[in-house]
Amino acid sequence: MRIIAGTARGRTFEAPKGLDTRPTLDRVRENLFNILQRKTWEAHVLDLFSGSGALSLEALSRGAEKAVLVDHDRAAHACEKQNVDKLGFREQTVLLHMDWQQAVRQLQAAGEKFDLVFLDPPYAMRDLTGVMAALVPLLNDDAVVVVEHEAQVMPSTADGYEMYDSRKYGYAGVSFFRRAEA
Repeated sequence: MRIIAGTARGRTFEAPKGLDTRPTLDRVRENLFNILQRKTWEAHVLDLFSGSGALSLEALSRGAEKAVLVDHDRAAHACEKQNVDKLGFREQTVLLHMDWQQAVRQLQAAGEKFDLVFLDPPYAMRDLTGVMAALVPLLNDDAVVVVEHEAQVMPSTADGYEMYDSRKYGYAGVSFFRRAEA
């Protein structure tokens, strides 16, 4: 796998071994970031279910200020650490080896706020209602939540969000959400 654009453009990174993670393909990442365009610049990024860290690493390469990567899988966490170090993003990242609920509680207690959130859970996780509801206190007013999902199956999401774009790339779907205006 490789970084598509930005300061680390063309540099490669690893994906965790085995079938427990499903790294976002280069072409999907490229299209996703073309849609986000300047939203990554100086952004604070939260990457739940981060796997290899591909989405956060791409965001950092494209000018994100900070990224928090969360994954409870031991192999994924080790791979993320290796990738962050290899690409020189150690100063800009926080790696949390825990489940998403623990991470959200910890980040909320610390008063963290995010501009961009990536949710790339296992495709079998088709109900993101609890995850998205828990994110609300962590979101800046104009935050974007990007959900990667199986192309033919839109996961359930929490009230209070509006989907403003959705794309399909073969087996993968990517949907973009923001908080609905009151």
